[in-house]
Amino acid sequence: MPKLAALYGQKWQEELERDTSLDSYLEEIAKRPEETVFDEDFKFKNIYVPLNIQPVKNGKVEEEATPKNIEDWAIELLLDENKKKEVLFIQGRPGGGKSVFCRLFADKVWRKFYPIYTPILIKLKDIENFSNDFDQTLASAIRRDFVTSDRGWLTDRNTRFLFLLDGFDELVLTRGKGNIVQLFLDQVAKFQRDCGDNPERQHRVLITGRPFALYGIERFMPTNLEWVNIALMDDDIQAQWRSKWSKLVGETEAQAFQVFLTDENCPEEVKELAREPLLLYLLAAMHRDKYLDVETLRSGDGDLVKVKIYRAVINWVLTKQRDPNLSLQITGFEPEDLRCILMETGLCITQTGTEQALISMIEKRLIDKGHEAAKRLIDESKNNQDTNPLKNALAAFYLKASTGTDNSVEFFHKSFGEFLMAERLAESFWQWTEKNSKHQANYNVTDINLDWKIYDLLGYELLTPEILGYLMPLLKLGEPDDYLEKECNYANTEWVNLFERLYSFYVRWSQGEFIESFKASEDILPLKKARQLQQYNILLGQRQADIYTGLNILMLLLRINTYAQNQEHLKEKIQFYPCGNPYHTEEYDMVFSRMRGNKILERLTVQDSNTPHSRDYRYNSTRLLEIIGYSECLGAFTFCDNFRHSLSYANLSCAFLFSANLRNADLRNADLSYADLSYADLREANLKEANFSGADLSNTDLREADLSHADLSNTDLSNTDLSYADLRKTNLFYADLYEANLSQIKWDEETTWVNAKNLETVKGITEELKS
Repeated sequence: MPKLAALYGQKWQEELERDTSLDSYLEEIAKRPEETVFDEDFKFKNIYVPLNIQPVKNGKVEEEATPKNIEDWAIELLLDENKKKEVLFIQGRPGGGKSVFCRLFADKVWRKFYPIYTPILIKLKDIENFSNDFDQTLASAIRRDFVTSDRGWLTDRNTRFLFLLDGFDELVLTRGKGNIVQLFLDQVAKFQRDCGDNPERQHRVLITGRPFALYGIERFMPTNLEWVNIALMDDDIQAQWRSKWSKLVGETEAQAFQVFLTDENCPEEVKELAREPLLLYLLAAMHRDKYLDVETLRSGDGDLVKVKIYRAVINWVLTKQRDPNLSLQITGFEPEDLRCILMETGLCITQTGTEQALISMIEKRLIDKGHEAAKRLIDESKNNQDTNPLKNALAAFYLKASTGTDNSVEFFHKSFGEFLMAERLAESFWQWTEKNSKHQANYNVTDINLDWKIYDLLGYELLTPEILGYLMPLLKLGEPDDYLEKECNYANTEWVNLFERLYSFYVRWSQGEFIESFKASEDILPLKKARQLQQYNILLGQRQADIYTGLNILMLLLRINTYAQNQEHLKEKIQFYPCGNPYHTEEYDMVFSRMRGNKILERLTVQDSNTPHSRDYRYNSTRLLEIIGYSECLGAFTFCDNFRHSLSYANLSCAFLFSANLRNADLRNADLSYADLSYADLREANLKEANFSGADLSNTDLREADLSHADLSNTDLSNTDLSYADLRKTNLFYADLYEANLSQIKWDEETTWVNAKNLETVKGITEELKS
């Protein structure tokens, strides 16, 4: 060494220090696969499986192209001398495996290809100083002796670096400038072209990020990109992942998780989520920790399972995806503020009906809602056109820019928007039931304010089955803070309060109070809602907003009623009568206290004094029939198509439903005693255990209806078509069967025919039944 020192002097010492520095850096690269997954005791290398990629052209993924293994694709390009000027450009959705790939691939390059390529892993969000000279940007990002002590570190012909730049979308978050990504990509592309032309700079660049950040610049992307998209996990890759998972948790648990995912009751949305690495891990971890199990699915709680999964995902995004301090620095919002923003985004996207929403619409709603943090940052951004804090916050979640629409966003998974919409509804419901701490008789949200809030939330389209499916489990689970807690039911009083407030609105809406305002000074709420949406080019009229709002409230009341009738502590306190309760006079005095003296009361039906409902002037036997007719303004069969699965346990005693279309309706356990259903269409309806005692079912079409265990005592079934109906264990005591069609019916020894009338006129009766 003394002899070598004499020959090389200071230069030799500098080279030695540079090499030592580089070796030290590569040792850190080798540690990346050894990092633990969140707070688990296993490492990324233990669970990592290379994913597939598909080519992207002009910003669109070529779905029909044959997928390639991402590592094989990258190595092939690195070793192809004809591709020296090409940037390896990888896009993928959040949680899609980009960052983990960078960590594991950097280690693989070091172990298998060093010194042909020396991997340098850079998280773009960590770069503090960007320069117009990309060489200086790289030096600033690396900040190691082998860079800072050697000005010619990029021109050493014996060293070729592979720069893995992870997270180009983070530039939007951390830098704030609208064109920062395009400028940066232009720099990278020029750097790669220069390297391809210069034999002393044979470096390569691999860059990853979310496509959200590319919105609006697809046409201006550099031409020397080998652009690919990380594909969802197919069955083979999932199987490889499960094989690794089994080594961590045991074969028994891994097999049980596979049974969970393939169970016929497992929601399709959950199976789809399981095709992304992060979400697959979250599902597997929750299953291992007993939050998910097959028995839960088989017990019919699939919606509850989905709610727990989505809550866990959102919790991860808000608290574990990045350091909380960094998240606050990037977005300017605390986790709870971000949660509020995401819920409002879900609401906006749902209300547009196009699965996308303008950022300006989201901003306006946050400001109107009084969200102080959002208002402050949005006001600040008006003075600085280079920043958009709301867009930064949205970029941190499962959102992407909407194709062809200026400055708008949509969720990668439609189901996330629907879930967040349901959370927004649940949040409002919790607020609407809160009583004033000083005056317990009063609610914090007054009746007048509540009326507008209902139109604001529900005055667009009908709630989808998916949103309704999330909503009830959310209410049963409680506040969002209890992410994975066991079911903690809404307190009895809160359920009752919620029901009474929604029912009060429903009755007043059904009488036209909101669309037919009697005071010039009052806002016409459906018109106000329609104009609110029209400013964002959402074509909705005043009448549509009114109908949608009322039908959504009716749907919610039916869901709450069904839930309550299956809870011992609620079944007596919550009973929903869509036409009003024909047997009680005082039960809903509070509901109608605001209406006394209003001309609307003149339109209520006054019944004959001899009928059981004459004691309650508020009862309107035709109310539901009128609503069915009103709903037809949205299109024929609107009510039948959207409500037929929601009428179980409904209290329709004494209701007038003459000629109503209820085909294929679910009226299990419904009370239709003394109801008029003559000439109604109840084909293929589920009427199991329904109460039709004293009802008028004359001339009704009941073909293929399930009337098993139903009570048809004293029912008028004259001229009724019951062919192919299920009458097993049905009570037909004193029923009038004049010229009814009983051909091909199902019946058994427990079918009660005692004292049934006009049996001699029945059509289609078999000899066995006749005897």
